[in-house]
Amino acid sequence: MANCHSPAATMTSSKLAKVILVGASNVGKSLLFSRLTGIYATVSNYPGTTVELRQGQLDIDQNSYDLLDTPGMRSLLPLSEEEQVTKKILLQERPALAIHVIDAKDLERSLPLTLQLLEMNVPLILVLNMIDEAERRGLQIDTAQLQTELGIPVVTTEATTGRGIAELRQRMARALKEGAIAGSSFTYPNAIEDLLQMIIVGLHGSYAISKRTIALLLAQGDPETEMLVHAQENAYDVEQLGILIKERASSAQSLSLQLALDRQRIARTLATPVIVQVGKASISLSERLSRLTISPLTGLPFLLLVLYGLYQLVGVFGAQTGVSFLENTIFGQYINPWVTRFVQALVPWAVLQDLLIGTYGVITLGVRYAIAIILPIVTTFFLAFSIIEDSGYLPRLAMLIDRLFKVIGLSGRAVIPIVLGFGCDTMATLVTRTLETRRERLIATFLLALAIPCSAQLGVVLALLAGHPIALWVWAGVIAGNFLLIGYLSAKILPGEHPFFYMEVPPLRLPRPSNVLLKTYTRVHWYLKEVLPLFIIASMAIWLGRLTGLFDLIVQGLQPVVGWIGLPPQTAVAFLFGFFRRDYGAAGLYDLHQAGALSGVPLIVAAVTMTLFVPCIAQFTVTAKERGWKTALAMAVFIFPYAFFMGWLVNLALMGLGVRS
Repeated sequence: MANCHSPAATMTSSKLAKVILVGASNVGKSLLFSRLTGIYATVSNYPGTTVELRQGQLDIDQNSYDLLDTPGMRSLLPLSEEEQVTKKILLQERPALAIHVIDAKDLERSLPLTLQLLEMNVPLILVLNMIDEAERRGLQIDTAQLQTELGIPVVTTEATTGRGIAELRQRMARALKEGAIAGSSFTYPNAIEDLLQMIIVGLHGSYAISKRTIALLLAQGDPETEMLVHAQENAYDVEQLGILIKERASSAQSLSLQLALDRQRIARTLATPVIVQVGKASISLSERLSRLTISPLTGLPFLLLVLYGLYQLVGVFGAQTGVSFLENTIFGQYINPWVTRFVQALVPWAVLQDLLIGTYGVITLGVRYAIAIILPIVTTFFLAFSIIEDSGYLPRLAMLIDRLFKVIGLSGRAVIPIVLGFGCDTMATLVTRTLETRRERLIATFLLALAIPCSAQLGVVLALLAGHPIALWVWAGVIAGNFLLIGYLSAKILPGEHPFFYMEVPPLRLPRPSNVLLKTYTRVHWYLKEVLPLFIIASMAIWLGRLTGLFDLIVQGLQPVVGWIGLPPQTAVAFLFGFFRRDYGAAGLYDLHQAGALSGVPLIVAAVTMTLFVPCIAQFTVTAKERGWKTALAMAVFIFPYAFFMGWLVNLALMGLGVRS
């Protein structure tokens, strides 16, 4: 989920020398970044992508540098868009220093990337983070010997507490002052070395990294490197290099496999003698709990427990206690009456008064919805999500539901955008880019638009159905059933590759309050900055629509539709609000419920229909950008009548069962 955003900027915009953090996901790069720069950072999308980079100023020895926190990667041959972005940065930007951050417990698996970074001939420091977790497992790492073997500085850190950060800064200062660090060289079998040497001889251009790395990537058929070589070399040399590679390499895939096996062999040779088991490796409580969360037998009850906690925090505390206090006390008794008197005394024109106050006023409706109804809900959700994220539970949830997601054409990896959708569907739609296949991205986008309520909408629905457990279960069952049914049908209809699943699983940890509060703060800041203006714009659009008569015309057109599914005519206004934002529409239903105009079966029908209703304008725009306008329009054209059809079906079923309230 996005935290804060600045206009997308190219990585060459700053004149400061760059220090780049590189490493796999979930190794503590972001926390290390915060330790080195402070909590403030610029977050921007890498040009042409939705992949985010954090960029901050690093001050060492009275000199300033740009510190980049790159997306996670395991190899220079990327498997995802995040890895592709990190590789582009390494290929195109000559860093003053690269810092490879690894999980100290995962030394052998991480060293192959260290070897690739050494081959690039960039100044490099290896950071063994999470050393405390390695020590708890009885592991002791001889960093002096590892440093001698690699020929580069090796530092152990514990980013959560700051242990080792001072030493890291000293090593960084020395490396930046002295310049290039000559790491050890590692060779491959003679046939590969001969091929690399022949390619290197044919490279005459200027590159930001070593020609050996260029040759390795070129021999493996990396498209990004091929484009780079085409731009640097003349056409004849490029043609000759292509002929040479075809003659000497049996295939790019087999060469990549052989290189990966050779690097793993070298990594094992390096890691084995420097790792000592000094104590008996015992299974910790967190590891036992981790196994329980992954096993289907115990993982599902654990998931239900997490969902119950989420309901209590967001649905009860946020949507009921928080909303009630802000809505009834702060706005109802103080802000709205004061603003109404102030505007009526200051503005003599009734038309302008209607813009600011009254039933649809910018302040009394738009700001009230955003602050009193939505803000406490999204704040408690962001708090809950930050706890889940910081604990390491999310990847385990992905592993748990991978088999179920396969039925609807998705892999466990899709749990990330789906869960993010419960925070903000717009951001989650952007995150679908991380999914491996076009088919998977399309299915996930469709399900986000149809059946995943954002945190604000979810919180309002929970508040509406609070105290009515049967109604809540009916709503949840219908939404979950539609998610699975439409996902299953989409997987059967859409052609394309079936998804495969891989994901780094970090240790299960007790969330740190400082991390959780910081993440919650930045996400609430994003909400106020990005979403609050949309509520104000929507209120102004409604005012303009009422002024021109268009608002009343649309409401009159919607009234027969809502009446068809058993809802009172007033709900037409809430569904019109839903055209602007679904959570705006849900807030309208909340007002009707509070006024006593919506209860019983119509309340359940309204909650189901609004949840399945067309995506908000922001989500629709992002869907059009990511999947194309035709696809976005096709989704909206399907979702609009389908939502009302499901509302009619639920009303028919409940009335047929004799349910009246």
